[in-house]
Amino acid sequence: MPKIIVYTTPFCPYCVATKRMLKKKGAAFTEINVSDANAREDMIKKANGRHTVPQIFIGDRHIGGFDDLSELDALDELEPLLAQ
Repeated sequence: MPKIIVYTTPFCPYCVATKRMLKKKGAAFTEINVSDANAREDMIKKANGRHTVPQIFIGDRHIGGFDDLSELDALDELEPLLAQ
């Protein structure tokens, strides 16, 4: 399974939904809270300027936010990506 990183903030409903979906798929992930300015700056650089959370990375691929993750799941492309 590829390394998964999820940038989040506390009380973000989309962050909660992302973590719930990944857990349901059995995917282990690292959560990085971007309430800290340095962590947020790092996320923005890695996410090509995107400021919103969550920002999801699976392996070397930037997925985007929860809507992007949901779209991959609806297209049956998420599980093969998680299985790499």
